Amino acid sequence: MKAKFVHRCTHVLDKEKTIKFYEEALGFHVVRESGPEDGSWSNTFMVNDEAPFELELTWNRGRTEPYDNGGMDTHIAFRVDDFEAAHALHERMGCIQKENPKMGLYFITDPDGQRIEILPER
Repeated sequence: MKAKFVHRCTHVLDKEKTIKFYEEALGFHVVRESGPEDGSWSNTFMVNDEAPFELELTWNRGRTEPYDNGGMDTHIAFRVDDFEAAHALHERMGCIQKENPKMGLYFITDPDGQRIEILPER
C-alpha cells in the first residue's frame, strides 16, 4: 500500500484574515474552495510552491467560539531557506509565539492559534 499526505485541516473563525496570514507568513495561495450553495460553511485549500501538501481552512458561518485545533502540542512545521529573513518577517507580523534559540527554531501562530514551527534549512 502507498499513502500520500495530501492536506491538513484547520478550523478558522475569520477566513479572510487567515488566508491573508498564510499568504504573508508562508507564501501560500488559494487554489480552490468548496461548500454548499447556502454558504453555511466552506473549505478553502491553499498551497505554496515548496510544500508537498495543502492546507484546508474550514470555516463555519455563525461560529464565534474559538477552535481548539489540537491544542498547544499539535503543530505543523516548515523549513525556511532564509531563517533570519523569516524571523524578521514574523516578528514584524507579531505572530511569534515561542522561541527556542538553543534548538535553533521558533513557533508562530495563525489567527486561530494553530502553532507552526519554523526551522532553518539543514
